[in-house]
Amino acid sequence: MNIPPAPPRRLKPFRLNSMVGAVVAVALAATLSGCSASDGGKVTLDFFQFKPEAVKNFQGIVSAFEAENPNIDIVINTAPDPDTAIRTLLVKDKTPDVLTLNGNGNFADLAKACVFADLSELPSAARVKPAVQDILNGLGTCHGQETNGLPFANNASGILFNPEIFAKYGVTVPQTWDELIAAADTFKANGVNPFYFTLKDAWTISPPYVNLAGNLTPPDFFKDIRSPKWTPEAGSYSFEKNGGEAAEKLKQLFSYAQPGAESAGYNDGNAAFAAGKSAMYLQGSYAIPAIRAANPDAKLGSFPYPTTNDPAKNTLVSGVDVTLAMGRNTKHPVEAKKFIEYMMSTPVLNAYAASQSSLTPVVDAAPSTDPGLAGIQGFFADGRVVGFFDHHIPASIPFTAILQQFILDGKENEFLSRVDHEFAKVAARTSSNEGQ
Repeated sequence: MNIPPAPPRRLKPFRLNSMVGAVVAVALAATLSGCSASDGGKVTLDFFQFKPEAVKNFQGIVSAFEAENPNIDIVINTAPDPDTAIRTLLVKDKTPDVLTLNGNGNFADLAKACVFADLSELPSAARVKPAVQDILNGLGTCHGQETNGLPFANNASGILFNPEIFAKYGVTVPQTWDELIAAADTFKANGVNPFYFTLKDAWTISPPYVNLAGNLTPPDFFKDIRSPKWTPEAGSYSFEKNGGEAAEKLKQLFSYAQPGAESAGYNDGNAAFAAGKSAMYLQGSYAIPAIRAANPDAKLGSFPYPTTNDPAKNTLVSGVDVTLAMGRNTKHPVEAKKFIEYMMSTPVLNAYAASQSSLTPVVDAAPSTDPGLAGIQGFFADGRVVGFFDHHIPASIPFTAILQQFILDGKENEFLSRVDHEFAKVAARTSSNEGQ
């Protein structure tokens, strides 16, 4: 899911103390002892950093790295519109040496265009949880066989809930779809908003949909409908054929919308949930820092969506919130790899995750101690994850607007048919381009 940048907020300071720095230095020395400036002087790396809410975090990482590597100077380039900025740089043939990007469809498009280097041979690549790397590589890579990005931090799209409200009304964490609906009915009967919806911002409808569709459509759904010459009639899969259950359940969830949901935005939802104005909130881990910014004492927990009545089928939707990549033709590959290895070191990853309420995607990371993530940590640790459904949807399809229209008018058949029509147009263009 493409999540808009969070509003400005006070960030927790990110520090690597001297002991952590020493640990990182020792670990890197063993694997990268041959790294040095190619000309014996100072090397400057261009570091493209896309997360405005994590500027201080990366400034701290860079400062600590430079202190240990005085021969390397890193210039941080943060842009307000990273997708446009990176494409502009590529057009100008100014690919940064090292990059952080969201691991979504836009990143995959660039990876498939072979803009980024293959990082599969880096020591840190072997430490990434296989299920997480599969999510990222499954979106697309150079020649379909490289590893063009390493997961640095993951988010999770589960359901946030208020433990105090649950306890007050004797509701336990739902494990099945029927239990989720029963919980919503209990809260509604007692005058409590089951959920807090924010229909003003179209993208906020995506989190519940990607969980439903990601778990209720066939695993190779997009492999079929994103193939050249695909049509709804001839394809093995389509939204009309396979998307009905997800659409029905999405509509059922939104039937619990509170009065005024159409005029409430994402920031309103964060503040409302922080103030205890709903029992649940259909947003993921990325909303936790904003909720706590609104109310540092906010009580919250989390659990994966129970999309069916079989708890064994519950999976956690997780995306690579921050992906590390390296320009394919960087003039300083040794230094760039050294910096990437530093960022992928366990102390750096753990410190970032603690600051940003994210999940650490390496096998040797410490489990999150954030109570807001406790209900989903086990699923992530066990690899019971699936990627964001909408990361496979081409940017040319105005999917969030189509989804918003469906929730507002309730016309399921029109919704499914329109999405199929949009994918058919993409397939036709793909087929036409391949024929040239």
